[in-house]
Amino acid sequence: MSALYSYLTSERPASRRQAQLGQYYRQWRALKQNPLALIGLSIVLILLVVAASAPLISPYDPLAQNLDQRLLPPSAAHFFGTDALGRDIFSRILFGTRLTLAIVLLVVISVGPVGLIIGTVSGYFGGIIDTILMRITDVFLAFPRLVLALAFVAVLGPGIENAVIAIACTAWPPYARVARAETMVIRNADYIAAVRLQGASQTRIILKHVIPMCIPSVIVRTTLDMAGIILIAAGLGFLGLGAQPPSPEWGAMIAAGREFIFDQWWVAAFPGLAICLVALGFNLLGDGLRDVLDAH
Repeated sequence: MSALYSYLTSERPASRRQAQLGQYYRQWRALKQNPLALIGLSIVLILLVVAASAPLISPYDPLAQNLDQRLLPPSAAHFFGTDALGRDIFSRILFGTRLTLAIVLLVVISVGPVGLIIGTVSGYFGGIIDTILMRITDVFLAFPRLVLALAFVAVLGPGIENAVIAIACTAWPPYARVARAETMVIRNADYIAAVRLQGASQTRIILKHVIPMCIPSVIVRTTLDMAGIILIAAGLGFLGLGAQPPSPEWGAMIAAGREFIFDQWWVAAFPGLAICLVALGFNLLGDGLRDVLDAH
């Protein structure tokens, strides 16, 4: 262990790989100093484990209906009670983590690269290109994301696929803004000027030297944005425009339980608690990553 520690903390790394591993180790040590970030990381890791092992740990079929056991309170047989169709809420929440993660990952994979490319191109070239791209970005930022997502879903129709497309179409502008701000600082750096004097093309400079420097800030923004994506997806599900029944989507589960909120509170309370807990986890992790990765 001492040899590995010396390898990771060496002041004079012998290779690029050693330097990168040493940087990752120092960042991990800095993250460990933040208890709230570790709590957020633990929540996210638990979410991943639950999503991967939902069929193994779920006591019931999340779609199986049993009208003889409808609206049962929490008990040893049903940890979170049952809903109006006798389905086990605990099992539905476990399987709902899969839908939640699928939506978040699909949106992030879609909007991260798009926002990063638009922001770096806008910040690097400036001028008329910057003006056009940023005015388009301002148009999307002028509307609340949920309202704009509702407009897209109204055109595309309800469904989880269309919900992902709608959220992705409204989520990219903040990434573009962050990448543009980083690029406007980086483009005047000495190493960029040196690369330009060596004859590197504009495309190579952006792809090989500008974008890698913007990625940490985009990662932080992505982590902080995941909570918002979850809330928008739950909002669409609550309005019946996201995942369709009988899918165990948390927002749709809250909508199904709102008519029982005073007498059978558990039907809507536990899905709502799951949304709050996961959103809190991503926010805490994002705050920790911002402290570690933000170089400014």
